[in-house]
Amino acid sequence: MSPSPLLQAPRDWHPEPFRLLVTLGESTTAGGWSSVRERCWANVLAALISDFQDEPVRLVNSGIGANVISTRVPGYERSGKPAANERIQKHVIDHQPDLLVVAYGLNDARGGTPLELFRHELIEVLVSIRRGCDPLIVLVGPYPITDFQRYPDWTHATPEILETFNLAIAQVARDQHCLFSDVLSAYRTAPWAVHNDGVHANDLGHRLIAHEVFKTLAQHCSGLAVRTQRLEQTSERWRDESVLKADYGYASPRPS
Repeated sequence: MSPSPLLQAPRDWHPEPFRLLVTLGESTTAGGWSSVRERCWANVLAALISDFQDEPVRLVNSGIGANVISTRVPGYERSGKPAANERIQKHVIDHQPDLLVVAYGLNDARGGTPLELFRHELIEVLVSIRRGCDPLIVLVGPYPITDFQRYPDWTHATPEILETFNLAIAQVARDQHCLFSDVLSAYRTAPWAVHNDGVHANDLGHRLIAHEVFKTLAQHCSGLAVRTQRLEQTSERWRDESVLKADYGYASPRPS
């Protein structure tokens, strides 16, 4: 009889603080349409990570609008170039990140990339990256959208197709030893987190994306707890419920 999952020691994917974060993706990764750069999900994620480290993580945002996974997909000619498989060296490997977030799927679904072709090309991108550097890789599923017909030539996606891409990316993550962050589930029931163009995340959507990816990291990487575990030993005990208790005639000392 195999032991309960609760009794098994979890895998610690990254026991050290993060040094350099690269985000590789398309227009939402690049920032569209957050109101300011600091509200882009990549920047918010970097700030969340830095808040739990002694030294801030450095961010390199390699997002390009209308980007697709490969030169071999149907939507490549009308896409924002270079495609992911063309730009691995300068936009990822040359930076030697220890954390890489890869966010593809939405544009390929909208551009008509067959699912199996997308899966194959995503794996090829991951293999190529690992030939030149060895970061912890987080794969992000497709972002929710509300308008599937807004832009000509990008009308092939449906909610069901986005779900199949999401499942495929999750499977690739398992097979290729990456983490997976399910941003599709994070806010597909919250259309108010989508920009009024129907395709990009607004500030709230960017915040949800960043927190979903951070949650994935925090659940799997003890390096994010190094600073807080040290502070546990010395931080001032600041809680004080005495006023709330006194409202009903109770008294209690400050916790020690």
